[in-house]
Amino acid sequence: MLEKFFKLSENGTDVRTEIVAGITTFMTMAYILAVNPNVLSATGMDHGAVFTATALASLIGTLLMALLANYPFALAPGMGLNAYFAYTVVLGMGYTWQVALTAVFVEGIVFIVLSLTNVREQIFNAIPMNLKSAVSVGIGLFIAFIGLQNAHIVIGGATLVELFSLDGYNSSTGLEATASDVGITVLLAIIGVVITGILVIKNVKGNILWGILITWLLGIICQFTGLYVPNPDVSCYSLLPDFSNGLSIPSLAPIFGKLQFDGIFTLDFAVVVFAFLFVDMFDTIGTLIGVSSKANMLDEEGKLPQIKGALLADAIATTAGAVLGTSTTTTFVESASGVTEGGRTGLTAVTTAILFGLSLFLSPIFLAIPSFATAPALIIVGFYMLTNVVNIDFNDIAEAIPCYICILAMPFFYSISEGISMGVISYVALNLITGKVKDKKISGLMYVLAVLFILKYIFL
Repeated sequence: MLEKFFKLSENGTDVRTEIVAGITTFMTMAYILAVNPNVLSATGMDHGAVFTATALASLIGTLLMALLANYPFALAPGMGLNAYFAYTVVLGMGYTWQVALTAVFVEGIVFIVLSLTNVREQIFNAIPMNLKSAVSVGIGLFIAFIGLQNAHIVIGGATLVELFSLDGYNSSTGLEATASDVGITVLLAIIGVVITGILVIKNVKGNILWGILITWLLGIICQFTGLYVPNPDVSCYSLLPDFSNGLSIPSLAPIFGKLQFDGIFTLDFAVVVFAFLFVDMFDTIGTLIGVSSKANMLDEEGKLPQIKGALLADAIATTAGAVLGTSTTTTFVESASGVTEGGRTGLTAVTTAILFGLSLFLSPIFLAIPSFATAPALIIVGFYMLTNVVNIDFNDIAEAIPCYICILAMPFFYSISEGISMGVISYVALNLITGKVKDKKISGLMYVLAVLFILKYIFL
């Protein structure tokens, strides 16, 4: 039955590979279950209710991806979008969280319409193949950078970023970390990268997942021996699951269906909706391009079969997530970790979705997985995606420079959508000014996108 529904043989995979890939994807993105409630609760939303909404939105979105597109991509409330929701829209602009949820709901409805009318699909197909490869490379550097930050291997400093040191960390954060808390976790993360690298080289099945589990286990051993001492003041918590509060699911009632449509017909509200719309659209398109390129899912014309289903899943998940009570639900770049493990079909996504469902009951286990254990996975996956750089035609400088700009922008501006924006603008501008457009088939939509991106920088 699984073979028939997910077409496993046709996609060169099997049940075991898909399940391991799904578990790996979940392990690398389970942090959202802890982070999203912390971010959104700053607006006054109930912390426990947001946890439940996050898990349910992730389950629904990821399951839709499997059923509508048969792709191994997972969805969850997006990082960056949740911060924009909480700190800019609510705390900065003064909207209530109910109005902010309404903006996310409206964005989701617009996305559904755009997905059904092929607009998002046409945008995906309009981006040239070289630029698609660059998006994959840029995402690789971006998620590797996220991994380095999550592990505190890289910290803020006088040179914007620098290698970890206790003095530097304490100076940049204003905290009082020691070698027994943050210090040992940095060392464990580095050891985790080495262990995961060895497993990859040895071609061990499930190498990235094993890397996460082994690094976590080493941390637990360090805690038992006193080398690691939990210190909540510096966000270093016990590595052991805490079942003291039982297995009850936090109620969704405080935030479920709390949409507020009064006063939405204003310019400020329209700007908020557009900001959500823009970032989500190009983050999703960028993730689909990057991960599908690495998985060799694109056809000869650089198109992604079944993309309409993937985009529709994203749009419906955003709408459902807003009703449940969470910020924009989007395709997660951490899906690349499952693809790297060999995940090629919706069975990977189903596995991830099931784990999000289980997390409602077993949250102590999933929330105990520390960021220093998942960081090595992101760093190694970044390497895998970086290898796509060989598919860029560096002999054509008019192609290579926009790709270079796109690659640089993603990690340096901390945004997939900014990388696509700058890649598209520079691609159109350089080829237009140098007269290269005569030799290339640049679609009209690329010109439209370039103009829209320029207007965005001017007015937003």
